[in-house]
Amino acid sequence: QVQLVESGGGLVQPGGSLRLSCAASGSIFSIFTMRWYRQAPGQQREFVALSSSDGSTTYADSVKGRFTISRDNAKNTLYLEMSSLKPEDTGDYYCNAELKVVFGTRNYWGQGTQVTVSS
Repeated sequence: QVQLVESGGGLVQPGGSLRLSCAASGSIFSIFTMRWYRQAPGQQREFVALSSSDGSTTYADSVKGRFTISRDNAKNTLYLEMSSLKPEDTGDYYCNAELKVVFGTRNYWGQGTQVTVSS
């Protein structure tokens, strides 16, 4: 069974740092674009960052210069290094990936990991 599992969320003070991980497992032939999204309480899910299979990255304006997305293809794992965290970064963070599996290329979501930025 193919799945994405996020980890690394938690409670952090403003100005602090966290590193999120997203591990893909199962019968995966290739991993293409991987993304992080977040959803604040009462808000719509929003794009945070993207990592393409060619190594390029894209960030939402709200996190540029503070967040860094990276991936370890050998481990099928996506990371999000978050620094200078602000209360408005609070929310559930979700991993999204385009995976080539036995049925073809499919889009998968993880279950989310909660990040709370508060003093």
